[in-house]
Amino acid sequence: MVIPPDTGIIKPAKQINSPNFDARPDNLFPEVLIIHAISLPPGKFGGEYIAQLFCNQLDPAGDESFQEISCMEVSAHVLIQRTGELIQFVSLNDRAWHAGESECEGRNRVNDFSIGIELEGCDQLPFTDQQYNMLVELSSVIFTEYPAINADRIYGHADISPGRKTDPGPHFDWPRYKTLLNV
Repeated sequence: MVIPPDTGIIKPAKQINSPNFDARPDNLFPEVLIIHAISLPPGKFGGEYIAQLFCNQLDPAGDESFQEISCMEVSAHVLIQRTGELIQFVSLNDRAWHAGESECEGRNRVNDFSIGIELEGCDQLPFTDQQYNMLVELSSVIFTEYPAINADRIYGHADISPGRKTDPGPHFDWPRYKTLLNV
């Protein structure tokens, strides 16, 4: 896996371009990783609903749970599906709209200085071996290409938005992830 620094496009990730991004503020680069979890409909996996949400194409009639989120303009830099497949929605050099109202390392506007990684999952189920393997591989390459990011600068969405978010949830195995990172 490679991430050319001039593009921030992960090779060989599948590319689906989200419109929900903009340029990072001048002189700001990725400094932290934010780990998220998402499933659409909640607790169900597979299908195109997450990509549709990130591309503003989610049909509110597709599921009752879609009605209040279909108008949201959100994205993440990448999604790791249950199979371990990596889908990139936004260049790592740009600002994806993933963190919402949040605070990290004493700073607001977390999207300005973070990379958002979504895992296809929910609070009720563990993640797959394939997801952990891909997350570790991706994290390691990110550490190389974005040296401000290291194992001590990885947070869950719940860490930066306590009380508002719970992901990646109680079944995300932080010790396993950190051990696989060899830190």
